[in-house]
Amino acid sequence: MSTPFPFTAVVGQDDLRLALLLNAVSPQVGGVLVRGEKGTAKSTAVRALSALMPEVDVVAGCRFSCDPAAPDPACPDGPHEAGGAGSRPAWMVELPVGASEDRLVGALDIERALAEGVKAFEPGLLADAHRGILYVDEVNLLHDHLVDLLLDAAAMGASYVEREGVSVRHAARFLLVGTMNPEEGELRPQLLDRFGLTVEVAASREPDQRVEVVRRRLAYDDDPAGFAARWADEETSLRARIVAARALLPSVRLGDAALRQIAATCAAFEVDGMRADIVMARTATALAAWAGRTDVLAEDVRQAALLALPHRRRRNPFDAPGLDEDKLDDTLQEFGGDEDRSEAERGEDDDPDPDPDGGGGGRPPQDGPDDAPSPGDASAEDSSAREEQAEEGRPRSSGGGEQQPVRAGEPFRTKALSVPGIGEGAAGRRSRARTEHGRTTGARRPRGALTKLHLAATVQAAAPHQRARGRSGRGLVVRRDDLRQATREGREGNLVLFVVDASGSMAARQRMTAVKGAVLSLLLDAYQRRDKVGLVTFRGKDAEVALPPTSSVDAAAARLDLLPTGGRTPLAAGLLKAQHVLRVERLRDPSRRPLLVVVTDGRATGGVEPVALASRAARLHAAEGTAAIVVDCESGPVRLGLARSLAGDLGGTAVTLDELRADAIAGLVKDVQTARRAA
Repeated sequence: MSTPFPFTAVVGQDDLRLALLLNAVSPQVGGVLVRGEKGTAKSTAVRALSALMPEVDVVAGCRFSCDPAAPDPACPDGPHEAGGAGSRPAWMVELPVGASEDRLVGALDIERALAEGVKAFEPGLLADAHRGILYVDEVNLLHDHLVDLLLDAAAMGASYVEREGVSVRHAARFLLVGTMNPEEGELRPQLLDRFGLTVEVAASREPDQRVEVVRRRLAYDDDPAGFAARWADEETSLRARIVAARALLPSVRLGDAALRQIAATCAAFEVDGMRADIVMARTATALAAWAGRTDVLAEDVRQAALLALPHRRRRNPFDAPGLDEDKLDDTLQEFGGDEDRSEAERGEDDDPDPDPDGGGGGRPPQDGPDDAPSPGDASAEDSSAREEQAEEGRPRSSGGGEQQPVRAGEPFRTKALSVPGIGEGAAGRRSRARTEHGRTTGARRPRGALTKLHLAATVQAAAPHQRARGRSGRGLVVRRDDLRQATREGREGNLVLFVVDASGSMAARQRMTAVKGAVLSLLLDAYQRRDKVGLVTFRGKDAEVALPPTSSVDAAAARLDLLPTGGRTPLAAGLLKAQHVLRVERLRDPSRRPLLVVVTDGRATGGVEPVALASRAARLHAAEGTAAIVVDCESGPVRLGLARSLAGDLGGTAVTLDELRADAIAGLVKDVQTARRAA
């Protein structure tokens, strides 16, 4: 086994190390989610923690690591007799991103269960991680159903495996640690909430600290054992402090004043549910024990809030995690439990009446400057008029005239769009697909390990051979060739590639504000349906890939926000660039089906016969079978219908910005599949 990098040798990252140590002291805190850019020692720190965990006493021969002092009465290897106890280091188990459900929770031997009626259970990673650490690198890339199983087990302290009426339960209490790079996509808010603490990490910008990081890493790579030996004393001291804090933890008193501060803080920041209050209480208690105290102080509550609340304040994927520390300090001071202050000392700050200016109230800070004009302001109207006049006075054939980016309109709930047919892509919520989860639609011979047994088909396959196999009793003689895998239909995530017209015609009459609002709404929909997204823009003389396909929907929103407008409309270039992006993605991820969303008014300028050239480029997508939809942004009393002609060339359908809304009149919007059937 390789020598891990010493935990005490990690340079900086104070919040990360503290969060991990608090969970080592009190696993009931609920684990840690570590968010940060690549190369910030996330994995190094997590793997180093395992060497600090105290040894655990286990029942000898138990595959589920039962505690000999209190063995699990429902342990599949039980009942356990007295004696036969031993000890071993706490394990750190890594869950690969591509793991199967059976690898995570364990699997039953279906053949023996049917033929012999025995629960032949092979434990999974949850059993291995019991009373240790379960580490998930790139947890944001883990399939949703695996994350659900993982977090349910972490919340209940047990894992349940059920196959066709045969069920097994075993204890699964572990320290859950996940790491992720936000650039690769976010976890859903309800899954974020299941992690007790979260930490944002970033590389230091201090040259001296960066030098020390490099120096220690090179020394470790040259001689891991020797480097670890030089830090052995610090590791031993830290391990002893963890043991002492664990012993002190039951004696820590969480007073009413601290509880009131916790409740007031969670209410002030408008976090959903009560899990945040419970996590803060456990974290503050662990902080006091870590400091060697038996009373929880206001400073413990403050630190607990900084670790437990930032990820619970996200309302959508475009909200940046974080807390307003000034507001946090004001809340803690207001509810500090000091009843002896005079009215004069308390002053106007303790007035229970709401802020007459409408501030506070736990509302998250808004994006952009405070003095940014709203769409209804006179200044905004004047600016709109000036830009409209400038656009109308600009020759349409000009390739210049770039305008400053405009803000997106208010997002809205969109109609559901889907890709026709049945795919086999990654689990999601958009289009029909054959998946591991969903309703059963048939049976087939298993390819590889059997994961979902189709009982009726298995019995039907085995029944004709019972006499030849010498069946004499009541049991059914089943062989591996008889087993049938259930085929299930669910939903998959798709690649939604946006092709956005950013030319001068789109900037006229502030049309781009509405366009950006529509694209932002579709991005929110893609986030909820677990899609990958990409962004191609075209303006001036060419098109560019503003964002290659990624799972990070908030990255697409950020690129959209900075999108400038102006110039000609090279529609053909945008479609050809999109075709290249899709062709590359088919090689990288052939099972993920694309949905092309073209946002344009259909006009094309520049070059020779630009409209005909755009039509030919669109027919290339149709020839490759790419599902497409055109969001028609044309407005005004006179409409040319070019966007609908483009949709016909793409083999897709066209909808207006108004028809894209989910609350539009029923029947106005059809998904791509319905449109193709009608074509």
